[in-house]
Amino acid sequence: MIIARLKQGFVFLFGKYHKKNDFLVKKILSNDEFNIFDKMSEYDKIHSFNLYNFVKKSEILKDDESYLKLALLHDCGKDNFSLYRRVKKVIIGDKNIEKHPIKSFEKLKDINIEVAKLALNHHNKTDDKKMKEFQKLDDK
Repeated sequence: MIIARLKQGFVFLFGKYHKKNDFLVKKILSNDEFNIFDKMSEYDKIHSFNLYNFVKKSEILKDDESYLKLALLHDCGKDNFSLYRRVKKVIIGDKNIEKHPIKSFEKLKDINIEVAKLALNHHNKTDDKKMKEFQKLDDK
């Protein structure tokens, strides 16, 4: 887990989202969904696109369009938080960052209610096989 967190910090500081990925993203997202994705922070786009690639390879999730969209949009409720705020959230918590599933739901509910509900619950404990798989991949 420590190595994964260090990798996240490195990606936050030095990662660059490649606009060429938008070609693939636009194949799965509607125009309205893409507009939300496009407004996400650089780090959140990188993380979400990487998660999308994990979901595409998952035997459990790869054929579920809602989970493919969820991978790209699950963190759309995060503001452009600094690395400090993100580290603080991991160590002691941060109420604003922890509310991102609610903010994601609000952004998505009038566009895609199914994905909005999944985004709202993507950090909640569950017995749902698909959501458990998604959460495992999200934590990579």
